[in-house]
Amino acid sequence: MSPVLRGCLWMSGAILSFSAMAIAGREVSTNLDTFEIMLYRSLIGFLIVLAVASLAGTRGDIKTDRLPLHLVRNLCHFTAQNLWFFAITVVPLAQVFAIEFSAPLWALLMSAIILNERLTKNRVIAGIAGFVGILVITRPGVNAIGWAQLTPALAAIGFAASAVTTRLLTRTERITSIMFWLTGMQFVFGLICAGIDLDIAVPTAANLPLVTVIAICGVTAHFCLTTALSLAPASIVMPIDFLRLPLIAAIGALMYSEVLDVYVALGALIIITANYANIRIETRKS
Repeated sequence: MSPVLRGCLWMSGAILSFSAMAIAGREVSTNLDTFEIMLYRSLIGFLIVLAVASLAGTRGDIKTDRLPLHLVRNLCHFTAQNLWFFAITVVPLAQVFAIEFSAPLWALLMSAIILNERLTKNRVIAGIAGFVGILVITRPGVNAIGWAQLTPALAAIGFAASAVTTRLLTRTERITSIMFWLTGMQFVFGLICAGIDLDIAVPTAANLPLVTVIAICGVTAHFCLTTALSLAPASIVMPIDFLRLPLIAAIGALMYSEVLDVYVALGALIIITANYANIRIETRKS
């Protein structure tokens, strides 16, 4: 099997993992709030990371040299992930995923500011097009914009900030160290936020398997994505991720009777086209 085909198959695994996490997250939201979901997800994820690092002999890669940057990165990711879990309970799944696709475009802008990467004309156009796509989906002049509509957009910005700080960390940190501090710090954040009211809900027997699915899928999604990018060019792998939208739209229609609005489809098309065009242009330059 060719590396490109293997990369596409690994990317399919990431799509399934992200979709499964969304469904499981919506199902357990009747019993757990977003902070509690993150608490248990991070705890299980932390144990998985420790187990894998022990088996692979990479626990020595865990460093404390860049704890402040780990803290910033994980605060961004924790905030974004909580907003995302909230969004999937109050916003149609297709709309959440469509707006989430704007994260790479926000990352382009942040990279210019934080990483001093060159902001070319094509990148600016891609960023503007992505923002237009969000406006088409939310239609602020027609619909009242509240937290429900803003949460997936804010989550996308948070994920972009997390991605940019991760790029900084990868210059000196190995994946085991990044994943250790990711799950460990976010477990502490989840414990503080979930326990601030001194009332942390415990997963029911019916919900515990779903919480485990969320934790496992959170790890496998990023592992599949990283593996896919190591096997095939980003210009081939990343556009496959856009298949998440029709997949989750079909799931939303079948499981939750959600209707795919024409504006969601149009806005998603604009965002996807902007991302795809930028990937193609950057790949050709490379």
